[in-house]
Amino acid sequence: MKIESVDFFYLSMPEVLDIGDGSQDALLVRVRAGGFEGWGECEAAPLPSIAAWMCPRSHSACKPVRDSVLGQKLDGVADITRIGDLVRANSLDLLQADHTLSGVDIALWDLLGKKLGQPVWKLLGYKQSFPKTPYASVLFGDTPQETLKKGRAAQKAGYRAAKFGWGPFGRTTVAADREQLQAAREGLGPDGMLLVDAGTVWVDDVARAAQALPALRETRALWLEEPFVSGALDAYRALADQTGPLKLAGGEGAHNIWMARHMMQHGGVGYIQIDCGRIGGISVAKQAADDAVARGVTFVNHTFTSHLALSASLQPFAGLEKDVICEYPVEPKPLAVELTVNHLKRDANGSVHAPDAPGLGIAPDLAAVKKYLVPVEISVRGAVLYRSPEI
Repeated sequence: MKIESVDFFYLSMPEVLDIGDGSQDALLVRVRAGGFEGWGECEAAPLPSIAAWMCPRSHSACKPVRDSVLGQKLDGVADITRIGDLVRANSLDLLQADHTLSGVDIALWDLLGKKLGQPVWKLLGYKQSFPKTPYASVLFGDTPQETLKKGRAAQKAGYRAAKFGWGPFGRTTVAADREQLQAAREGLGPDGMLLVDAGTVWVDDVARAAQALPALRETRALWLEEPFVSGALDAYRALADQTGPLKLAGGEGAHNIWMARHMMQHGGVGYIQIDCGRIGGISVAKQAADDAVARGVTFVNHTFTSHLALSASLQPFAGLEKDVICEYPVEPKPLAVELTVNHLKRDANGSVHAPDAPGLGIAPDLAAVKKYLVPVEISVRGAVLYRSPEI
């Protein structure tokens, strides 16, 4: 079969707030081929990603992503790999291309799984899907009291782990950070797994980041996530040499396999966090998972939007028995909740599983797509290159 159409749907909450919450808008991707339909999601600013799909060619290595996708043969796993390689070669200088490709790649896996009657994780070569331990992914409260309440709520809801991130953490004093961490620990209780996300707040300031280490150790945090921006590998390595049993986590900003490899090889992270909606899709995320196993680094999914994206994020490491920590958003905006008909529920043991259903096993709710759709039209020289498609 051949890829007949690829459609992008820009969805958004009525108001997007200036907070570290990626569930406020979404870019949904629909691929059609051979009578089948697959769905994916990009984790990136929607409009630049749409533009990368259909922008006019700049030169031979800066072509729109669509030139490498539409009309391509799609009969097996090798075709998805081939299409991804073609996009990277033809759109080498189009820096948004990997983000756009991510949603397309996810949709291709979903479509192929439906055609072959197999869940994506089986198409990736895994014989078994292992349960994952979800951590409640929340933002730090504006005050320690709010953080305490969030920790208690996570514990009451049965989560064995929770990650607190962004908000005021790292932005004022070391003492204030300690209060936030103590509140998180108290809320989770002594046995809860505490994870901390600094949200790149220290950029590449190793000395300032190191000041937070004593409080992180005191509160028995498992990891410190993204203390620095993705490319600050020297800073990551310098801090990793000081953390002791506390490990660094990072990688969600990687938008190709080489960035992920550099994070593991040169950054000294103990946990590599990969977002299928950024790195180039499920295909590249699986490469990163394989590399992590070879290097003794723990693979963790990164996702903060819908359960379609959550399912996609689980596929690349579904068959890894020892890599069990799983990000599980618990404070998504209504858009992210309503976007899919079904959701990945925790089982009686509090674990989540990659769906044992064809494709991703998650269906979009088209009524919600219509509800949150932002009409877009892009024209160049009077010619319309893109208009929001029919649902």
